[in-house]
Amino acid sequence: MPMSTVGPITETMKMTDAKQQFSRVVSTVHRTRRRVLVERSGVPVAAIVSTEDLERLNQLDADWDQGFEVLDEVGSAFAEREPEEIERETAKALSEVRSEMRSEREGPDLDYRRS
Repeated sequence: MPMSTVGPITETMKMTDAKQQFSRVVSTVHRTRRRVLVERSGVPVAAIVSTEDLERLNQLDADWDQGFEVLDEVGSAFAEREPEEIERETAKALSEVRSEMRSEREGPDLDYRRS
């Protein structure tokens, strides 16, 4: 079954309304998993989200940070190399990979007459 691309509903509220109805807003967010975007003078300044949304956001942040740690680690391996050398080696590696992929797409050479 395909995953839904429609996310939770986000409601926008003025800060004064959110303050006056805070208990109701928090209860609604908790029960319905709705998100509330709080605005001051028409400018978004905060959001009220469920704890599940917050956990998901924290996990996304952790994954994002981990991805950059990997990039930093890879980058440090090339710290002593000149940018031109890195570009040459990258172009060479890409060319080799593209050649391998092209060969795989074309399939094995079945012309047995060549020997």
